[in-house]
Amino acid sequence: MQEIAKTLIIFGVILVGVGLLLTFFNKIPYLGKLPGDILIQKKNFTFYFPLATSILISIVLSLIFWLWSRR
Repeated sequence: MQEIAKTLIIFGVILVGVGLLLTFFNKIPYLGKLPGDILIQKKNFTFYFPLATSILISIVLSLIFWLWSRR
């Protein structure tokens, strides 16, 4: 039972962290505007896929989780 409680607390902290990141996403310079992010704008259509930003966030999170697991 304690392990489930710890897991839920960790997921809660992660969700709060993601929420804060999304709140301040516009204030982080260059994030979402990296070379490799795909932006297609037409008259009535805009498509945006932050490919490079997603890869960067994935690398950072992988490093954090790897460091966490070594603890």
